[in-house]
Amino acid sequence: MDGLELLIATVVLAAGTFAFRFAGPVLRTRVHLSPRAQRLMALSAVVLLAALVATSALTEGHTFAGIARPAGVLVGGVLAWRKAPFVAVVVAAAATAALLRLAGVP
Repeated sequence: MDGLELLIATVVLAAGTFAFRFAGPVLRTRVHLSPRAQRLMALSAVVLLAALVATSALTEGHTFAGIARPAGVLVGGVLAWRKAPFVAVVVAAAATAALLRLAGVP
């Protein structure tokens, strides 16, 4: 891909992103979803986020990440659920994974 193709691809992606972000507020008053569709969309966002967390926590490339990373994510998730400060959540999750790896747990 040469410089011109890269520039065109970047402009097209930027225009598409802007169009999607602009369409939300503009079409919000014109498009009406049923309560069932609204619940399904909210639920699908939660499911998508959970799948992303699970994939990131459990895999590294195409293999299992080991026990240390999911344990750190679990500690961070519990602390976030208990409404701990964000810094404490991140530090505790990282420290859990680091200490487990230091102890020889993969």
